[in-house]
Amino acid sequence: MPNIFAPSSNVIVKMAVMGLAASPLAIMITISQFTRSPYVTKVGIPYEQPVPFSHEHHVTELGLDCRYCHTSVEKSAKAGYPATHTCMSCHSQVWSNSPLLEPVRESYEKNVPLKWITLNKVPEFVYFNHSIHLKRGVNCNNCHGPVQAMQMAYKGRPFQMTWCLDCHRHPEKYVNKPEFVFGLYEKIRKGKTGTKGEGHETIAGLTEEEQSLMVGDQYVRNAKELAEGEKLVKEYNIKKEQLSDCAVCHH
Repeated sequence: MPNIFAPSSNVIVKMAVMGLAASPLAIMITISQFTRSPYVTKVGIPYEQPVPFSHEHHVTELGLDCRYCHTSVEKSAKAGYPATHTCMSCHSQVWSNSPLLEPVRESYEKNVPLKWITLNKVPEFVYFNHSIHLKRGVNCNNCHGPVQAMQMAYKGRPFQMTWCLDCHRHPEKYVNKPEFVFGLYEKIRKGKTGTKGEGHETIAGLTEEEQSLMVGDQYVRNAKELAEGEKLVKEYNIKKEQLSDCAVCHH
């Protein structure tokens, strides 16, 4: 009896079976990559705010301290948004007739707060305290990206749990002196006429770690820097074995 199927049919069937067996894994990988994409996480995408506020202009060019607007960042869990009267302390005199600032003037006159859109928000079942991290010298750019260079604010990190756990399991890679947090922006402001190097702006006087944070990159500390980090971990009495406990963030 002649063969109904060509010899190549065996190869086709085997490949079809293998493809079918691998399809659940392929689907899982596809979904996993999709959920981590900027389309879902919104990383790098500026949100439209009631007022087009530029961090680069206010922080780097004018030299405003972050705490002038985020008044509670050193004292509580939340950084806080600037009250309208904070904005008007300058804009009652500067750009007082600008159409872009009409929402600010209206908010001030009607005594109704501006509704800022939250960019960086952890889920309701996650507890995060800004003040604790700042007191341990964790710079804002570690979590928020190069804020001082943002014309329109955007989300700098996806805030995935594995990323948070890396810091909690290895705090020596991130902790620093408290003055490191806001001192970085002062250094950037004073040295903002830097040079270009390897695709990034560089500023004389900044350490390699500060240069990385300035452009929103995560710096990998060398052995000496990690040893200094370990000293700070002990000085701050950070118990690493407890930091990865679920109850630290979920309670």
